[in-house]
Amino acid sequence: MDSSTARMMARLLASGRVAIGAAAMATPTLMARPWIGDPASSPTSKLLARTMGGRDLALGLGALRSLGLADQEARSWLALGGMADAVDALATLMAFGSLPRRTRWGILLMTVGAATASFEVVRSLDSPPTTGARLAE
Repeated sequence: MDSSTARMMARLLASGRVAIGAAAMATPTLMARPWIGDPASSPTSKLLARTMGGRDLALGLGALRSLGLADQEARSWLALGGMADAVDALATLMAFGSLPRRTRWGILLMTVGAATASFEVVRSLDSPPTTGARLAE
């Protein structure tokens, strides 16, 4: 993937993270129900959905802001978002048997897909210059 495509994908990933984070904070039951089913309406599930929403909102806003500064800065934010998605995928796998049958595969695929996309974008953004490298003339 070339650098301009990577930057476009980075903006899409970050914007999606902001949207999901804001939605989870505003409508925690709606966002958590596909993931955990009926327990999503409990007060403790709403609390966890909102905290995860806040995490995603912060990671997405940080990534969007950093994309306006430098690819090197954005790489860190996008990698952190990918790590959060990878942890979400691992946690989903650990609870897979107790998750709603209709949605568990979709949730797992979304978390793995988001992590994979984030890491691919990080890899494709302009890399920081290596020590001792000459600048192109």
